[in-house]
Amino acid sequence: MKKTKYNIIIFPGSNCDKDIQHVVNLYNGEYELIWHKDRHLKNPDVVVIPGGFSYGDYLRCGALANFSNIMPSIIEYANAGGLVIGICNGFQILTEARLLPGTLIKNKSLKFVCQHQSIKVINNSTPFSCDYEENEIIDIPIAHKDGFYFIEEKGLNELIQNNQIVFTYEQSNPNGSLLNIAGIINSKGNVLGMMPHPERAAESVLQSERGAGVFKSIDKWVKQHS
Repeated sequence: MKKTKYNIIIFPGSNCDKDIQHVVNLYNGEYELIWHKDRHLKNPDVVVIPGGFSYGDYLRCGALANFSNIMPSIIEYANAGGLVIGICNGFQILTEARLLPGTLIKNKSLKFVCQHQSIKVINNSTPFSCDYEENEIIDIPIAHKDGFYFIEEKGLNELIQNNQIVFTYEQSNPNGSLLNIAGIINSKGNVLGMMPHPERAAESVLQSERGAGVFKSIDKWVKQHS
């Protein structure tokens, strides 16, 4: 059986790359680690930009990572239709690279929030959510201080009209994000950014394993479209 091939991008300050490696091994994947100074990807089915604190979050979360050697290759890959997922700090990097609209700013409380969170699946027709049911409520942890998703009104209306909101916070909004947004996809449908950490809720030993649906979705999508 063909395995889904992941390229996992590592920046100085990335700290969730090993979690991604572990989960990829659990769900029919194989991976190549791509250092931020590299200039080329290695024939991936999907690129993952994991969470952490790239470049110590200096200047602005994700801003310095956007100027890394590897970013032009990721942008070219995404613009050609390749699958890219950014988780937490990875989401921030994708907005800085303009692969996703909007920006992530400091939580409304101005405090770091780390907790399990109920997440609602709004759009289950994407490569990253097709293993879920529409409107399914899943339990996925969050851990961030800059998770307030903000976008101007015109852009917000476009997200709604184009069904680009994939995940929302349910029951409570931990950071003040507009419309409780927890994850969005680009207009082409191949680039996802999400603040919750699905890799931290992907096996039974953890409090939740519903995060596995993200990786199962990717594997299902790649098989159907390869």
